[in-house]
Amino acid sequence: MQRLYRKRIVLGVGGGIAAYKSAELVRRLRDQGAEVRVVMTRAGREFITPLTLQALSSHPVHLDLLDPAAEAAMGHIELARWADLVLVAPATADLMARLAQGTADDLLTTLALATDAPVALAPAMNQAMWRDPATQANVALLQSRGMRLFGPGAGSQACGDVGPGRMLEPDELALVAADCFRSGLLSGRHLLVTAGPTQENIDPVRYITNHSSGKMGFALAEAAAEAGARVTLVSGPVHLPTPDRVERVDVVSARDMLAACEAAMPCDLLIAAAAVADYRPEVVAPHKLKKDPSTVDGMLLRMVRNPDILATLANRPDRPFSVGFAAETENLLEYATRKLLDKNLDLIIANDVANPSIGFNAEDNAVSVIDRAQHETRFGQASKGHIARQLVAFIADRFLKA
Repeated sequence: MQRLYRKRIVLGVGGGIAAYKSAELVRRLRDQGAEVRVVMTRAGREFITPLTLQALSSHPVHLDLLDPAAEAAMGHIELARWADLVLVAPATADLMARLAQGTADDLLTTLALATDAPVALAPAMNQAMWRDPATQANVALLQSRGMRLFGPGAGSQACGDVGPGRMLEPDELALVAADCFRSGLLSGRHLLVTAGPTQENIDPVRYITNHSSGKMGFALAEAAAEAGARVTLVSGPVHLPTPDRVERVDVVSARDMLAACEAAMPCDLLIAAAAVADYRPEVVAPHKLKKDPSTVDGMLLRMVRNPDILATLANRPDRPFSVGFAAETENLLEYATRKLLDKNLDLIIANDVANPSIGFNAEDNAVSVIDRAQHETRFGQASKGHIARQLVAFIADRFLKA
């Protein structure tokens, strides 16, 4: 599986001759499985046409900050939330100067200020411009703020000079972009993730389940693998591909999930993102249940409790660092805190599933993490992949300090 599979990359194209390489960069990123949206500066459009990048990315190119059509579809705030990585290539001396000053006078610079995603710059300019003290001061300032620098390379330049300032080649940029998603925070650790719904059979045809898509749990498993962990993902029935370098165990019922989790023990960390059915039918009919004409008012189905997977694992003698999820439609923080204490958890992630933009099946999420001291840390709305990487970094920090 490609290293950038399913990653969301905003490619910013500045106004330099190296913009011709941006077209090939879009292809290389997509070859690695990434989804790419392109933002161009006004100067960038002088070197390569938006139509070229639209054809290669399969998405409209974003051009203007105050474009009513773009704002109605995916404006700068939506792009900022959507991105897992903002890669500016080419990053000209002028563009880096504007970024260093926090200027927000076009779509790309505004996006760079609005995003929580990593921002990487691929410098491209004349060697004298690169060496100039003003450029070097801007580079140092941008790096001190957490922006990453990819290059520049050295060699012959379009102006005829030779020296540093060449934009890295598209293949090189795709490789270093992939490295942005690898942290090593959990190297050598075993992490167990549960994901998706469970299904509890009524008869051979019908079952009880819920609306969980498994997307958040799968994103967490992927982020943990990127952080260097050995990941076991125990999933209920979902239609999602297995993340790269993750061992997946498919289950159906809550009892199946508990058995698979216990078989995967011991582990260092547990993130229980699955939406497990609290109850199951007491008796599973051996054949399909038929309508009974004598029961015009309906049918009674007696339910019994399922095992509490999270509480069982969090109270083992060899308990892992345990993180639960509280998917609620009301009193979110109150119910999440009660669950944290009742189940003996280290952290709980509270998710408002009543909000359709961040609930079940949504592509985005926004969560709060509550610790044993009942302190809340909020993570604002972003793609589930981006939220997952933020959560894994947060959980790793708490785990390593425990």
